[in-house]
Amino acid sequence: MARKYFGTDGIRGATNQGAMTAEMAMKVGMAAGAYFLRGDHRHRVVIGKDTRLSGYMLESALVAGFTSVGMDVVMVGPMPTPAVAMLTTSMRADIGVMISASHNPFADNGIKLFGPDGYKLSDEAEETIEALIDGAGKGDLPLAPSGKIGRARRVDDAQGRYIHFAKSTFPADMRLDGLRIVVDCANGAAYKVAPSALWELGADIVAIGVTPNGININDGVGSTAPEMLGETVVASGADIGIALDGDADRLIVVDETGRVVDGDQLMATIASGWARAGRLKGGGLVATVMSNLGLERHLSAQGLGLVRTKVGDRHVLEKMRTSGYNVGGEQSGHIILSDYATTGDGLVAALQILAEVKRAGAPASEVLHRFDPLPQLLKNVRFKGGKPLEAHAVKTVIAAAEEELKGRGRLVIRPSGTEPVIRVMAEGDDARQVETVVDRICDAVRDAAA
Repeated sequence: MARKYFGTDGIRGATNQGAMTAEMAMKVGMAAGAYFLRGDHRHRVVIGKDTRLSGYMLESALVAGFTSVGMDVVMVGPMPTPAVAMLTTSMRADIGVMISASHNPFADNGIKLFGPDGYKLSDEAEETIEALIDGAGKGDLPLAPSGKIGRARRVDDAQGRYIHFAKSTFPADMRLDGLRIVVDCANGAAYKVAPSALWELGADIVAIGVTPNGININDGVGSTAPEMLGETVVASGADIGIALDGDADRLIVVDETGRVVDGDQLMATIASGWARAGRLKGGGLVATVMSNLGLERHLSAQGLGLVRTKVGDRHVLEKMRTSGYNVGGEQSGHIILSDYATTGDGLVAALQILAEVKRAGAPASEVLHRFDPLPQLLKNVRFKGGKPLEAHAVKTVIAAAEEELKGRGRLVIRPSGTEPVIRVMAEGDDARQVETVVDRICDAVRDAAA
């Protein structure tokens, strides 16, 4: 069933347009509040946000919606998405809300919902809330009696709570003394908590991307733009650089030479370390179809497996939960460590990486580059309509390409879930062969869509 408002990661869009208006945010608060009103106890919602200018508007509207149906609201201000998930459970809230569009530009914003267990809502829950949103627009949702309207308050110790939690995931017998770390907070939600946690663990910190002004989130900084991080690491003689995204659920690392280390290498590092310590569950890790074949071969050489899912951290987490894995993630830097968190947490993942670097007593460039990635090429083909992947000529070309890459590479072809685009990705030992295969398929798709 196609959903009307919720995408793969909550509701997201350009602010003051479409589904990302103050009116819509109030309806979401009313609908989600009504959905989670169960029993006679005082119900509570935790609301966090990143540093976007529109966060004030959406926060106020959500507060109005939740309190109108009788829910008390606790506002924690700018906080990472995983912090909101953690606080939802630790404060015994019925629901958690994060106002963020993650790595998107400042003009976008979004609303992510967490259940009382700290996990993102199921598809079924989101579909029910969508129906309630439409009901709120028609005045169908019952409002709380005057004496039972919810209260709203801000809490001042939320940042300290999260810092304490993050530090607790770092080995108790280890410190970061002697490490110079550049931390890039993307002018986003972690601009206070990430540098503080690392400094309290003993590191010498050089912080960038920590001067948010409402419109500079993810602007030339953060995990999607690690160039400045690399330059700062080299210029400051740092041992390692850590880049988070706007809501701090992603991690990208730069070694002491300025070279970028992506999510595949980071997952390999954590999984190998945990396997050595006897704490890796499931006999491997969970990643998406986009993770490099080099990761799969590297794990296989250690007797570890790689289970692949569709793109999206919610699919990774679902597989981890159903199959008993405790490490999973995406090449983009969403890394889920379910021993600690119910969603991707860039700071917690960074602390595990730093623990491996300290334990090895070697430069980050030696510790973190676990395998040589296979040549990988991704191209997008835009089409106007129809289903070009179902054309006989396209199927024939794809089948021939799969046979050609058999044993030497991998092919992933998928339609975008948000726009009329076919994504064609291939990887293999021979870069020229990969490019030829991708171009051949793209040409066939274009011909079929013409």
